[in-house]
Amino acid sequence: MTPKHQDSVIFDGSWLSLDDIHAIAIGAKQARLSDDPAFCERIEKGSRFIDQLLAEDGVVYGVTTGYGDSCTVEIPPALVQELPHHLYTYHGCGAGRFLDAVETRAVLATRLASLCRGVSGVSLALLRQLAALLKHDILPLIPAEGSVGASGDLTPLSYVAAALCGEREVTHRGERCAAADALKAAGLAPLRLRPKEGLAIMNGTAVMTALACLAWPRADYASRLCSRLTAMNVAAAAGNAHHFDEALFAVKPHPGQQRIAARIRADLEAPRPSRNDSRLQDRYSLRCAPHVIGVLEDALPFLRGLIENELNSANDNPIIDADEERVLHGGHFYGGHIAFAMDSLKNAVANLADLMDRQMALLVDTRYNNGLPRNLSGASPERAPINHGLKALQISVSAWTAEALKQTMPASVFSRSTECHNQDKVSMGTIAARDALRVLELTEQVLAALLITARQGVELRGEIAELSLSPALERMQRDLAARIPRIAEDRALDRELQQLLAAIRAQAWSLYA
Repeated sequence: MTPKHQDSVIFDGSWLSLDDIHAIAIGAKQARLSDDPAFCERIEKGSRFIDQLLAEDGVVYGVTTGYGDSCTVEIPPALVQELPHHLYTYHGCGAGRFLDAVETRAVLATRLASLCRGVSGVSLALLRQLAALLKHDILPLIPAEGSVGASGDLTPLSYVAAALCGEREVTHRGERCAAADALKAAGLAPLRLRPKEGLAIMNGTAVMTALACLAWPRADYASRLCSRLTAMNVAAAAGNAHHFDEALFAVKPHPGQQRIAARIRADLEAPRPSRNDSRLQDRYSLRCAPHVIGVLEDALPFLRGLIENELNSANDNPIIDADEERVLHGGHFYGGHIAFAMDSLKNAVANLADLMDRQMALLVDTRYNNGLPRNLSGASPERAPINHGLKALQISVSAWTAEALKQTMPASVFSRSTECHNQDKVSMGTIAARDALRVLELTEQVLAALLITARQGVELRGEIAELSLSPALERMQRDLAARIPRIAEDRALDRELQQLLAAIRAQAWSLYA
């Protein structure tokens, strides 16, 4: 296990979790490079081996040859030292939005984790400079678009390499500035890359993996929140709590699905109100909620394994085995596992948005909500004709859900042959990761709207019939009532939605053990 101080994560080549990367990204912990002599010697041994190969006129891809399809181009000895700087220079062609501060810290930490494995042929000075960017919060401005996910995240990571060398732009102390100025302000000198180091920084899966490390906790929380919202919506709709019976779920042994049913069952432990119709079975969005949420719940441990294996991998090329004095040329920069993980995750998360959209549709419709007011309006009878409750909110939820579902086309199936057919099969892992984050963003917007819906629905149900809530639902309802006043007269809800979104992303509610 990686030794950790309470406020830091130590980078020494030991196993890291996605929680470590997430904690560094949000500023909860600091990244610290190990000063253990054995670790330092392991790193420097790889760098010395590169020097030895150069002295012996060895041929090493990306060191004494050009890059990619240009691997047949021999680099004259006098130009070898310049080659790494040309690599990040010509890859400065990214586009789209810049990664935000949290995402950028995750990228820096993820690349540092891989290079600390000790098989990339980099110097200790490079690792120290990378760790210093995190320490001083000097964050390269990294365009989100331009990576095909093999040979790794070349173009976005070129902005990391450039910043290490005092080139391009960064944010520092919340201000955009030249990288050279930020390094100077922190007492750092621009790095001069050694042979192989430009390739080592750029030729890996750090961007897609970093984004995956941020996506996974959000998906896990969405699963928990959907379980709680389902229980509240069953209570609001005067639904049938027996749909979540333990004996019922014992005969379909998906553990994640069973876990979701147990959560909802515990939330509905209080007696349900008497029903006012003869339906034995609620509609699927209530009855089958564990089957929908359970897909994500069962996938999460597997997806975490894929992400953390990639996080703890050496994923550049070539691999430098200094112990055996070998240079191993391969394709570890290929991001197929992250592409699969993120394509899978975004599909399962979008289904949560769809589930919540359907639950809301039941609650606002007097044909299906078992006696609740139209559009869950809390207006008095004399004011009801001109008040519209959650009508517009439900339209917005449908829009966000549709967009989330539209994003679920797998990115990994859109491989394009590129770079003179050298990169003729690529992963598109970074596109998949960006898609997953967008689906999560949209789904969280749906969840924020459903918090308003559930809070309103539960209160209105309690005015129609005696409603006894479990302690967990009672606490949740009180919390939401404090955040969201009852919607009686029509009012704009956008500010409350943003406040709830912030609460969701801060994981403000403790949901299940």
